[in-house]
Amino acid sequence: MNVSHASVHPVEDPPTTEGGNAPRVRMKDIQGMPATPGGLALRVSQFIFAVAALCVMATTSDFPSVTAFCFLVAAAGLQSLWSLSLAIVDIYALSVMRSLQNSRIVNLFTVGDGITSTLTFAAACASAGITVLIDNDLQSCSQNHCIQFETATAMAFISWFTALPSFLLNFWSLASR
Repeated sequence: MNVSHASVHPVEDPPTTEGGNAPRVRMKDIQGMPATPGGLALRVSQFIFAVAALCVMATTSDFPSVTAFCFLVAAAGLQSLWSLSLAIVDIYALSVMRSLQNSRIVNLFTVGDGITSTLTFAAACASAGITVLIDNDLQSCSQNHCIQFETATAMAFISWFTALPSFLLNFWSLASR
């Protein structure tokens, strides 16, 4: 009995009509990831709220006397620089229609977002604690700039709320490779 087996006579795939095999895509670009309009919107909002926190806190005359407020200024400054630089990268990637799903780039974005968002959250929490101490416990809000402290703290929290999705999406993209 002469029977032909596939291992003896391999059969090739029929050619596709689209002009070749398309490259495989591992994951779609989800809005909020680098080089997407959602990612650019997150970066711009991170930058705006970090700069707002930085400017409001830095305009008070007595913020250098409290370490937590100095930490907030430093963290908001770092967050604003990081967000601005990544917003510029996102604008470039969107303008040349380039995907930023290289594992090294995603790794850099993930680590940077993790560090800056953690610092921003810690600074906002520390500043909130001092603001509550001044307002509720010491009852000396009339002598201090409580409204500015509360505004800067709120802006830092909002900046962290916009930085967290960027970190989580980058971390998810990195973990799914």
